[in-house]
Amino acid sequence: MIANSRCPDGGIVADTIVREVELTDLDADRRLLDLPGTSVLVFTSVGCAACRWARQYLPGAALPVDRLCWIDAGDNGGLVERYEVFHLPALFVVRDGLFHGVLQASLRRDDLIQALDRALARPAEELP
Repeated sequence: MIANSRCPDGGIVADTIVREVELTDLDADRRLLDLPGTSVLVFTSVGCAACRWARQYLPGAALPVDRLCWIDAGDNGGLVERYEVFHLPALFVVRDGLFHGVLQASLRRDDLIQALDRALARPAEELP
């Protein structure tokens, strides 16, 4: 499923809206290998308050990425295991099919942008 985020807040301009993609155990690898540009994988769960906040905030945060890829940790245990997710929400960076690792930052826009810069400066690896 692909959707464009809509922010009810009139203060967000259309060009800051990031494309969103839902990924599952069944399609994540193929889609991540095929997607051009920078993707942030966001592991969430419906029972996690911080995850619900991230789901609402991140699409309108004007992050310098091409898309947000949402993964429901409760329904996709294979991806959770392969990415070694220990806390939620958990964020990872993939650019042009290559894995750049975890984003270790608060969910504040400036912190995330700095973490993205650090992650993309690291040598890329194959997807987990």
